[in-house]
Amino acid sequence: MGWSPEQIAGRLTLARGKAVISHESIYRYIYWRVWSFNENLHGLLERRKRTRGRHRRKDGGRWAERIHRRVSIAMRPKSVDARQCIGHWEADTMAFSKQQEAVLVLFERRSRFTILRLQKDKSSAAAVSTMGDVLKAFAPAKRRSVTMDNGPEFTKHYLLSDQLGLKTWFCEPRSPWQKGSVENTIGRLRRFLPRKTDPANLDAADFVRLSEQHNSTPRKCLGFLTPKEVFLKTKHQRVAFQT
Repeated sequence: MGWSPEQIAGRLTLARGKAVISHESIYRYIYWRVWSFNENLHGLLERRKRTRGRHRRKDGGRWAERIHRRVSIAMRPKSVDARQCIGHWEADTMAFSKQQEAVLVLFERRSRFTILRLQKDKSSAAAVSTMGDVLKAFAPAKRRSVTMDNGPEFTKHYLLSDQLGLKTWFCEPRSPWQKGSVENTIGRLRRFLPRKTDPANLDAADFVRLSEQHNSTPRKCLGFLTPKEVFLKTKHQRVAFQT
């Protein structure tokens, strides 16, 4: 399922109502199996990248001046920064080796709920149309605003305001870290969708399945609830663990 030892231990504590096992014990067990039985359990653990890849970033400074009705993130209310309520999203696109293809990633800031959609191209019309189709399925209280960078794929952002009443905010030029939550999520998703992936070989069901897996993983920042539970405001279920 891709859960870390800390997530397993935290979720067990939440589900059982008491501490069951520590994440240190799970790590010790994994490496005991490696040393004693030459098993590859440690290969399932997520690893940090040793070096950060160098990829050419979008020229946000150049495009920022061309974005009609652009509103700076500096104008975004402090309540959005504090993640006080559901409905404020961040958007970005995942690029791949084949430059014509991309995956749109929508990230809800309070719940960490994430939605993936394959883009037929990188045009602004396609990106904004996809965002509109996804977000209009939710009640207005769950689609209040979207924060984006200054890439050309978001230049038609104002259609979201006109059609759905969403507020749209833009990072300062060359400052994509200001929407760091979706950037971090894309980093997590690279474990399953590396740059060499050809998105054309995947269908809509594959992206739904990946989204479901990501949204059903407990998060420490949510008290080991899952993004899906927080977004849908459902009670957690007891989880069965195979021994």
